[in-house]
Amino acid sequence: MDAIYVGVDVSKDRLDVHVRPGGEAFVVSRDDKGLEELVERLRQLSPALVALEATGGFEIMVAAAITGAALPLAVVNPAQIRHFAQAVGKRAKTDPVDAGVIAHFAEAVKPAPRVVPDEAVQLLGELVARRRQIIDMIVAERNREKRATNVRVRKSLARHIAALEKELHKIDGDIDTLVRGSPVWRAKEDLLVSVPGVGKIIARTLLAELPELGTLGRRETASLAGLAPHARQSGHWRGKSMIAGGRAPVRSVAFMAALVATRYNPPLKDFYKNLLHLGKPKMVALIAVARKLLTILNAILRDNRPWQNA
Repeated sequence: MDAIYVGVDVSKDRLDVHVRPGGEAFVVSRDDKGLEELVERLRQLSPALVALEATGGFEIMVAAAITGAALPLAVVNPAQIRHFAQAVGKRAKTDPVDAGVIAHFAEAVKPAPRVVPDEAVQLLGELVARRRQIIDMIVAERNREKRATNVRVRKSLARHIAALEKELHKIDGDIDTLVRGSPVWRAKEDLLVSVPGVGKIIARTLLAELPELGTLGRRETASLAGLAPHARQSGHWRGKSMIAGGRAPVRSVAFMAALVATRYNPPLKDFYKNLLHLGKPKMVALIAVARKLLTILNAILRDNRPWQNA
C-alpha cells in the first residue's frame, strides 16, 4: 500500500486539504469544529506525513491540533513550496491548488516531522522576538536623533527612546522570570552560559529559537542555524561555498557569541587564529567558529555537562 501524504493550505477562515497519491480533496473551517473534523479524517487516513506552510501565525492552532493527535507533521517554509511549485510547473495559485502542491512537496521531498513548541516555548519565542524589535526601534530612533536639527524633534525622539528603554527593561524582566522560573530552562541556561562567549541573551535566544538544541547532530545544528556551507558548482566551474537559509535569529546570536569567543574562549581563539594562519578570510574563519561553537553547545546540552576548558 502506498504511503499517504497530506497537504494543508491554511487561510484565515478555512483549511484546504489534499491527499496524495489518491487525489482526495476536502475543506474544513479553521475553528474548533473544523479542526476536530480534520483530525478525525487524518486519523482514518493514517498518513506518513502531514505538511502545512508557516503562514505568519495562522498555522499554529492547526499544527497544535495535528501534533496533539500524535500525527506526523512538518511545518514548511513558504519559499520552499513556492520554488517547488515553479519547478513542477504549477503557475495557478488558489487555495485548493496550493494544498495539492504542499501534498506533492511532502511526497517528493519528505521533510522531517518536527514537534510543535508548547505554549511556554512559544511565549519565550515571542518575548525574545519582541526584545529584538524594541532594540531595532531604539537603534533607529538614536540614528534619527543624531541627524535631527530641530530641538522639538530631538526632544520627541529622546522621549520615545526613554519609553522604549523602559519597555525593554520590562521585557527583560519577563524573560528572566520565565526562564529562571522553569527548572528545565534554568538548568539549560546555566549549562549554556558556562561556555566563554555565551551570555544570558544569547542563551535565551537559543532556548527560544532553537529548542531542538541538545538533540541534534552536528550537520543538523549547522543547517538549522543557516551556518552549513552550500557548494556552488556546475560542470567544471567551481564557485565559493556559501551559507544560506536557516533561522536568522540563531545565526545572528551565533555570530555574536563567536566574536566574543575569538577573544575570551581559549580553544576557540586558537581555532580562529589557526584558520587565519592557514589563509582563511576573517569572515570564513568566524563562520567556522560560530559553527563549532553551536556544535559544542549542542553537545553540552546533550551530555548535561558544563563547559570544561581543556
